[in-house]
Amino acid sequence: MPIKDIAFVRYQATDLDRMESFLVDFGLHRAHRTPEALYMRAHDASPFVHVTELGSNNQTLGFGLQTSSESDLHEIAAHVGSVVSDNPEPGGGLRVRFRDPNGFLVDALWGQAQGTALPARQPIAMNPAVGRQRMGRTVRLSAKPCEVARIGHAALFVSDFRRSYDFYTRVLGFKPSDTYWAQEESNVVAAFMHCGLGQQWTDHHTIALITARDGRARFAHTAFEVLDLDDLAQGSKYLTSKGHRHSWGIGRHIQGSQLFDYWIDPFGNKIEHWTDGDLVNDDTPVGHAKVGADELSQWSPPMPEDFLK
Repeated sequence: MPIKDIAFVRYQATDLDRMESFLVDFGLHRAHRTPEALYMRAHDASPFVHVTELGSNNQTLGFGLQTSSESDLHEIAAHVGSVVSDNPEPGGGLRVRFRDPNGFLVDALWGQAQGTALPARQPIAMNPAVGRQRMGRTVRLSAKPCEVARIGHAALFVSDFRRSYDFYTRVLGFKPSDTYWAQEESNVVAAFMHCGLGQQWTDHHTIALITARDGRARFAHTAFEVLDLDDLAQGSKYLTSKGHRHSWGIGRHIQGSQLFDYWIDPFGNKIEHWTDGDLVNDDTPVGHAKVGADELSQWSPPMPEDFLK
């Protein structure tokens, strides 16, 4: 079980000011900034969850993964032919830097210093038909940026699915939660992967691997957990009021069950707010479904034709 969670995602963009302005509206907060890089944090204690490096073009670069122990970090280093070194980015600790089979830059991390969590409201108590929870209290909200709790996952378009699946399972210990097939059931073309933590409950997926139709490896999207459905909806209203480009939502996924809302950052990257996702462990049965638009949501507006491009 070398990997216990995702730490951050890494992009390159031509304008750090534009990225920061969007991410503030999205619900993140500046953690650290240099002339060359922007680090944004969520409400949790992690030093940052989103980093943008200044560059001559816009592209997705990679991500960070938290290891379960220092010995796991050394084991990963041996597997990938890299070395353990001091982490020069906010939070410090140790890291192993390597490229995955698709060329994504991966930082495996151990011992990052944690900060202080930012204040946030409590999730809203609900009054369903059975099991009412909110007595003598009203709900009064206004549109504002979401209170992003943490980073949740990265979905990757990959150029070689089988090679990628082997690497993430064999080297990094990920386990499948749900898989997709095309043409015939043996032809697996996508997988939602959770951290292989044995009996411990964990997110339905921390990494998703999706066969790239054009063979070009890149992020399909990255995703950040918000407080609850009201936070998701009010954040969506706020982003709309600020003129940002919406992609798809609000809806509820099938695999993973998340309530979702997708947006496009100023550089064309898809980024998701989500809440109320499934938890799984290594004993949870693995689903296997035929790929298709009908398998992506239980209810939502129609999926845009370019969503999987």
